[in-house]
Amino acid sequence: MSVITLTTDFGIKDHFLGSVKGALHQNIPDVKIVDISNNISPFNIIEAAYIIENSYKNFPKNSIHIIGVDSELTPEKKHLAVYLDEHYFICSDNGILSLLFNKIKPEKIVEISIYNNSVTSFPVLDVFVKVAAHIYRGGNIDLVGNKTEKVIDVHEINPILNQKKNEITGHVIYIDNYENVVINITKDVFKKFGKSRPYVINARNYQFKKIYKNYSDAIKFDIKKEFRKEEGKKIALFNKSDYLELSIYKSNPELSGGASSLFGLKYRDVVTISFQ
Repeated sequence: MSVITLTTDFGIKDHFLGSVKGALHQNIPDVKIVDISNNISPFNIIEAAYIIENSYKNFPKNSIHIIGVDSELTPEKKHLAVYLDEHYFICSDNGILSLLFNKIKPEKIVEISIYNNSVTSFPVLDVFVKVAAHIYRGGNIDLVGNKTEKVIDVHEINPILNQKKNEITGHVIYIDNYENVVINITKDVFKKFGKSRPYVINARNYQFKKIYKNYSDAIKFDIKKEFRKEEGKKIALFNKSDYLELSIYKSNPELSGGASSLFGLKYRDVVTISFQ
């Protein structure tokens, strides 16, 4: 049986999240709902895309993923139901799909029309829930609207490759709960552009001259623990999603600060890799 997931910028203070879950249970009494995240920064489609990209594959095939970020219907921004990589996605055409299927082409894109007859300020509740219920019951995605191939394209997640300067320019696209900083430079881009040349990663006033395989790889375990410098060690690595990540080993953001605060890096800040 498929699962319905929620990724929204609703937070947990207001009634929005509870209303959506209640409507899903009312429409589908036996529904299984999983929160991927409801703490997306308001209207931040890049953050939402990063989180969904790194989580949806862990759900059963034919799961339905509701994305409630920047979802208001406008003349320039339609509502879409998409079948991609054996999963369903219901969202607004605000650029998030171009970020999601940057590597995988969707099998079907449908512009939702059947539930968009009335004006609503809460489309996730009044439209997305109904489409999700239709799909969950086995309904054909084609019946909720008309097929389309046009979606808003966003390229902000792609780094800039400068051959003349031998440099990759990336931007911070996500900061996690540990204040680890994720950059939009993938391992594949790094390897193809760098061609095994020496490099320096520049992040404000900090430099990184080595990329580790994992967090603990930066620790010299052949030295007795009392003589090691473990906590507070700055680390660069490619994370589970193969994006460049800047981190501080075992840092506690609430006590001593994490990579984001200590390196002075915020969302969209520039990080470069210079090659010799």
